[in-house]
Amino acid sequence: MIKPRTPAGVMELLPAEQMTFQRLLDRIRSTFERFGFAPIETPVFELTDTLLTKSGGETERQVYFVQSTGALAEGKTPELALRFDLTVPLARYVAEHERELAFPFRRYQMQRVYRGERQQRGRFREFYQCDIDIIGKDQLSVRYDAELPAVIHAVFKALEIGSFTIQLNNRKLLRGFFNSLNLSDSEQQALILREIDKLDKRGAEAVMATLTGESFGLPATTVQTIMDFVGFRSTSREQALQQLQSLQGQDAELDEGIAELKLVIEQLNMLGVPESDYALNFSIARGLDYYTGTVYETLLDDHPGIGSICSGGRYEDLAGYYTKSKLPGVGISIGLTRLFYQLREAGLLPPSGSSTQVLLALMDERPESAAYNLRLASILRDAGINTETVFEFGKLAKQFKYADKAGIRFVAVVGDEERADGTVTLKDLQTQEQTQVQESQLVTYLQTAVQA
Repeated sequence: MIKPRTPAGVMELLPAEQMTFQRLLDRIRSTFERFGFAPIETPVFELTDTLLTKSGGETERQVYFVQSTGALAEGKTPELALRFDLTVPLARYVAEHERELAFPFRRYQMQRVYRGERQQRGRFREFYQCDIDIIGKDQLSVRYDAELPAVIHAVFKALEIGSFTIQLNNRKLLRGFFNSLNLSDSEQQALILREIDKLDKRGAEAVMATLTGESFGLPATTVQTIMDFVGFRSTSREQALQQLQSLQGQDAELDEGIAELKLVIEQLNMLGVPESDYALNFSIARGLDYYTGTVYETLLDDHPGIGSICSGGRYEDLAGYYTKSKLPGVGISIGLTRLFYQLREAGLLPPSGSSTQVLLALMDERPESAAYNLRLASILRDAGINTETVFEFGKLAKQFKYADKAGIRFVAVVGDEERADGTVTLKDLQTQEQTQVQESQLVTYLQTAVQA
């Protein structure tokens, strides 16, 4: 006999937890749609030459290839691979359907992705990403860069997981600052940015040691200037604008980054995002090199150890590998599986219970009892109340035990006396209160009760 077990690196939930996860998905989806984003889905696998546009590197070492048993036996090279994120499929999708899409193209995508992650607690090989992107044709206003933090704010308010801060920066501001220090080589800048992006994980001393060490060889005074610059965190809108103003005039690219961040902050104010919920953080760089302007990371204020719960940024050429068209865009991604895991471990997710709201108990084996329950179940379902009926008669205590274990809040009992009186005995397993309700009032009563 084979022992049943799940593969390493996947998250498999029991029904009550799956309901909580589904609730998060539904709230994220409804918020995305409220901001005018349209859904798309792409295949779980892509052609390898489409997916792996760059050879080598960490990404390719984590890709799962797809091979039929026939092709494997024939020794053929895999033509398909499981997607490792939703950005590459989006780039292919937009390039392929460019003539059919309306620009700016606003899409959301909430699907599983796959990476051969090293096995460790809280890291997954199969996980949900919830992405939104706004793609322009030839150009895209920086004003869209401000809309995405407004979406982030609305999403995490809807999820009700505590206070959070959306941290903002701009890659142009960072590159311009390096230019002012005569560190203008783009490859060197990219490497320094990757180290700065590790500040929260490695700490300032470790990053400074790396930058002054043999691999970088930067003077200690230069490194200290960098560390002083990236150490800035704003505490108010006014302070953020003052700091940006003080940096002007040192470099053209720096000034461009300052102007874009000022516009983002002004737009956030117009969009109604409270200044207490966002801040400038000059250490935010985002490790991916394709980000070219505004970048975002979002942290839970009371649980910074969880890390970024939503990140993204601006890029100027989404689909350069697939089309000659210039398709600039801005996007964010929520790694929902990892976020759910971390929130659950921190005890920040109240259980959702069952999707079933009422269980109709069966009092005896007589056909008229079952017929009554089926009629009553239809009335409740037509009113939008999720209802389950018992079809196999057993002890009432056993039926209540089942409802409690399944997370069903209400159990409705209708015996001969109730049918004669036109009433229903309703027990709330959450409060342990039992109520006699007129059948004609049952729908109204339950509609009010399930929202309490």
